[in-house]
Amino acid sequence: MRGLYAIVDVTLLAERRIDPTLFADAILQVRPAALQLRAKDLPSRETLGLMRAIGPMCRRAGVPLVANDRPDLAVLAGCDWVHVGQGDMPIGSVRRIAPRLGVGVSTHNLAELATALVARPAYVAYGPVFQTATKKNPEPVVGMSGLRDAGALAAAAGIPLVAIGGITRACAAQMVGLVDAIAVIAELLPPPSVGGSAPASLAEVLREVTARARTLHELFALPASAAPGPPAAGGAR
Repeated sequence: MRGLYAIVDVTLLAERRIDPTLFADAILQVRPAALQLRAKDLPSRETLGLMRAIGPMCRRAGVPLVANDRPDLAVLAGCDWVHVGQGDMPIGSVRRIAPRLGVGVSTHNLAELATALVARPAYVAYGPVFQTATKKNPEPVVGMSGLRDAGALAAAAGIPLVAIGGITRACAAQMVGLVDAIAVIAELLPPPSVGGSAPASLAEVLREVTARARTLHELFALPASAAPGPPAAGGAR
C-alpha cells in the first residue's frame, strides 16, 4: 500500500448533495492505494447497496475496496478489506468469521499500535495527526512527532502505516517517507461556494475531486527529497 487512502464519507457527501458513486468514480480515476466506504448513518441495506455499486468500479480500477466497521457487510459485498476501530470487533474475531477478508485497524497511541502490530493486520491507521472535524469525539492529536514514532514501529514490523486525521494538501508532503499512505476525507472536496460566488456545477466539483486526489496520491510516487512543498493555497480538511 502506498499513496492516497481515500475515504468516501456518505454523511459529508450528503451535506454537499453529491452522489457517493460519482464521488468514488472521480477518485478512482487516479487509482489510489485504497478506497473506503464510510456510511455510519445509513441503514445496513443501503450501505450494502452502495458497497455493491462501488465494488465493481474498484475492481475495474484495481483498487481495494474497504468497508468501515462491518465485516458482515464486507463479506456480502465482496470487499477486499474491512477497517475496524478500537471499539469494534477484534481482528482475531474478524478473521474467524471471514478468513479471506483483509483487516485494517485504527490506533491512537503507541500502546494500541504495538498491540495491533502483533496481530499483523493488512495495515494500521494512526492518528489523528492533526485536528479533524470529520469525526465525533476524536482522540487526542498525536502530531508529527508521534507519527514519526509510529512510523518507526510499523516499519520495523513490516506493516503498512496509514496516517489519518486532518490531513490536507498543505501538510501531506511532510509525511512522505514517514508513512506508507495518507487517509483523506474532506480535503478531497473543494470548499463550498460562499458569499455571492456562483456555485460550481457537479461536473466541476468532480473534476476538482480528481485533481485533489491526484495531487495527494502522486506525492508518494516521488522520492521524499523530491516531494513538493505546500501548495500556495490550502483547502478545507
